[in-house]
Amino acid sequence: MASLKDVKMKISGVGKTKQITKAMNMVSSAKLRGAQSRIERFRPYADKFHEMLQDLASKTDSNVHPLLAARPEGKSVGIILVTSDRGLCGGFNVNLISAALKLANQKKAEGKSVKFLCIGRKGRDAIRKLGFDCDQDTTDGLGDFDFTSAARAGEKVIAAFLAEELDEAYLVYAEFVNMARQVPVTLGLLPMSTPKAGERGEAAADSGTTGTVDYIYEPDVGSLLAELLPRYLKVQVYRGLLDTSASEHAARMAAMDNATRNCDDIIKSLTLLYNKTRQATITTELIDIVSGADALK
Repeated sequence: MASLKDVKMKISGVGKTKQITKAMNMVSSAKLRGAQSRIERFRPYADKFHEMLQDLASKTDSNVHPLLAARPEGKSVGIILVTSDRGLCGGFNVNLISAALKLANQKKAEGKSVKFLCIGRKGRDAIRKLGFDCDQDTTDGLGDFDFTSAARAGEKVIAAFLAEELDEAYLVYAEFVNMARQVPVTLGLLPMSTPKAGERGEAAADSGTTGTVDYIYEPDVGSLLAELLPRYLKVQVYRGLLDTSASEHAARMAAMDNATRNCDDIIKSLTLLYNKTRQATITTELIDIVSGADALK
């Protein structure tokens, strides 16, 4: 049986761990409020932009702009993977990496080469360990980003697509649905095409932006596409960064809450063990005293 000192040290250690997990839960909660507000303000704009570009692209020939040109014989695929820089957020990063690997393996089975552009150290480290070609973006992951961070990533993909280094481009990110649900989403970026059912994830479906609307465009379609298509890609990447940031804080908040509860359970069991050990020690001492008294008689 463990000594009283050992059990007391374990209780103290678990108590300090509980203080850390509780503090991290409070920090994630504070950060989540800001991140959730940002994505809720930006999501309607991104969804409407997506809807409008899909309508515009469907009404014009793919030869109008090079970013619309599909390449049936394309052999190279680019995947922008957005993950967090830090762990301690449950299976958040694992789910994102699994979704990206599923897409990568599917494309490899079709005989295509796959190259990753990773935003976030967790995704970069996992992809490199698996032997994929990985180019980390120059941004600091989700630690500190703005629209220029998304623009840099978008410009890299656009330049590679126009240079025919990439024939397809996809974005893998975590969509923030609610506090308890963050869904990995795979979004096709290039070439521009009509989205498949469910491609945008649950939040987009719940927002009511799936209806058809007749738009009147001015000036000509070619001029509009030349201006809007590059901006569209950057907007979608930025939306992925905002969604993933909110999802990360929600996942870490839930993970730290579970860790805090587990610490409470461990402390209770260790306290019970401490009391049992203390009672056994007292009983042993009493037996020794009684035995000594009987011996003296």
